[in-house]
Amino acid sequence: MGYFKANDILPNEIIEEVQKYIDGELVYIPRKENTRKKWGSKTGVKIILADRNRDIYQDYQSGMSFDELSEKYYLVLKSIKRIILQQKKK
Repeated sequence: MGYFKANDILPNEIIEEVQKYIDGELVYIPRKENTRKKWGSKTGVKIILADRNRDIYQDYQSGMSFDELSEKYYLVLKSIKRIILQQKKK
């Protein structure tokens, strides 16, 4: 998310109208519904987590305990169990 100076991109009339509601503060303007990007699509985090979750499930199938998985992947037991359940359903 980038920041822009309103003076550089908006007409004065719009700036004055916005100043009636908020003056000198930061405002987030959301994307239009049809231009929103899916979570993780920009950073690749979604792919990284999917790979990690597959690894967790493979380690579980190889015989690692929930406690061992929790320590190896730095996750709480509840998260490990949730990930394994999700992977089983696939």
